[in-house]
Amino acid sequence: MQSSRQLQDLLHSIDRKSYPAYKSLKGCYQFDKYILSIDHVQGDPFASPSHISVKISHKDAGFPSSYYKDTLTKVTLSDYLTRQFEQQVNRYTFRAKGSGKSGLISVSRCGQEILARTACEITPQGIIARFFIGFPANGRTINASELDKILFEFLPVCVQKAFFYRSLNSGHLEQTIFLAEDQAYIRQELEARSLAAFVADGSVLPRESGVSQRPMKDSIPFSSPETLRISLTLPHKGVITGMGVPRGITLIVGGGYHGKSTLLNALELGVYNHIPGDGREYVITDATALKLRSEDGRFIKDVDISLFINDLPNQKDTHSFTTEDASGSTSQAAGIVEGMEAGSRVFLLDEDTSATNFMVRDSFMQKVIRREKEPITPFLERASDLYDKAGISTILVAGSSGAFFHIADTIIQMDNYRPVDITASTKELCLEYPLSESRTPEFHMPQSRRIMTKCAAAPSRRGPSGQPDRLKVKTHGRDGFSIGKQDVDLRYLEQLIDSEQTSSLGLLLKYSVEHLIDGKRTLAEIVQFLDAQLTQKGLSFLSDSSYISCGYALPRIQEIYSCFNRYRRP
Repeated sequence: MQSSRQLQDLLHSIDRKSYPAYKSLKGCYQFDKYILSIDHVQGDPFASPSHISVKISHKDAGFPSSYYKDTLTKVTLSDYLTRQFEQQVNRYTFRAKGSGKSGLISVSRCGQEILARTACEITPQGIIARFFIGFPANGRTINASELDKILFEFLPVCVQKAFFYRSLNSGHLEQTIFLAEDQAYIRQELEARSLAAFVADGSVLPRESGVSQRPMKDSIPFSSPETLRISLTLPHKGVITGMGVPRGITLIVGGGYHGKSTLLNALELGVYNHIPGDGREYVITDATALKLRSEDGRFIKDVDISLFINDLPNQKDTHSFTTEDASGSTSQAAGIVEGMEAGSRVFLLDEDTSATNFMVRDSFMQKVIRREKEPITPFLERASDLYDKAGISTILVAGSSGAFFHIADTIIQMDNYRPVDITASTKELCLEYPLSESRTPEFHMPQSRRIMTKCAAAPSRRGPSGQPDRLKVKTHGRDGFSIGKQDVDLRYLEQLIDSEQTSSLGLLLKYSVEHLIDGKRTLAEIVQFLDAQLTQKGLSFLSDSSYISCGYALPRIQEIYSCFNRYRRP
């Protein structure tokens, strides 16, 4: 451990030297109330910025121990501190001048949801904050005086104002921690009350715009129908009321632009906790809920889709179905079976993004095309079995087919963003329009032991040390990443909300290809191992080096399964 004074001396000694001399700064330095660690130095001022971390002891930071007593509070506190730090560094980024990324100071940009991120981590010893700094240069000549400004003028102010309890709004922080504990309580109540989801009265569901997840101003607040309204007594907020969505089959209907998809979108993101002021703080959905849709052209490998598709004309085996280019119906059938394997207890579907021939076949079509000539058993005929025999609920937005009214347990009509329970009246109407009888094949639980194999993207060449070359992973925003020469397309994983989650999925797949995929382990065994490691060690176990950098967020196990299912392999 060196002192901050030694760091300043080092800086002065390399001033005006060639840029690679910055690498001599790598190491740890003791400042007044924290340790500054220069973990990785960029190769030149135009390359990705340098990786920096700051460590602060719990004693110096001064936060109440109740604010980091368990995983929930640790993640919530870390998220809060990351947001505070981002506000501070935004005031100083690029105030130091130079070429390329000189003067950049950046940290993760958090959205409306609270995620576990590498940007800030609470350990038994204290707080670790990770971020990036663009080391200043003129051309490719070191400008040490500008880095001196960043490290000794700008950064101490940012750290002091963001990571020390006495500098923060203690009331707002307490409110944030209490909200997280109330949200956890509601999740427990979902299980106890056999609910798939809860939407509090007064929630603001519409968003500001298509590119903003902030709440819409002057929007109509949510108000539960009396027949579905429940009351909860939260540990901190006290009594709240709202709509409890029962397990089973729930149908959301209504005219166009009346809020059907807005409600479904709020429910699909209710698997995450939201920050105070989001409007959806008390929209809580079963944490395993999975949004499903059709995905023309997606890769499917060894999935038992025989529950939905059988007797294909080409005699292709649907008990272990593989295709490089799935149709809408086969992709949606595979998605449901993969979701069952991932442990999802709630499926969320929107008729608009589903394959029509997979969802329903009307009575006229059944008369024209006989059952023995149709290989697809539509979702309409399987939804009840999924709940009765597999314990999986369905929440479905429907706008064109009335067939789903017959199988729904709960029917909610959205009328100008206000929900109305029309279950009783609609069930009476169903008696006047009975469904034609159909001979649905017997329900069976899909069976699968899908062995994971490596694709051509796996490293085959060996480097100078005799070890296989490392795979390179490049994230393409939220929508996917490349691993080796293969692209993994995640565009249609609608509950994947942050590019840092996508980056983490890339690391998880890379780790698996290099260490776990051996042609013997199943997909489930690999994902269960990864989940256990993430629970015990966080994302740090994925790092190839002695440190983990800023820029990664924890995905759910459902998205890990979904990512691996889209990894094209032989």
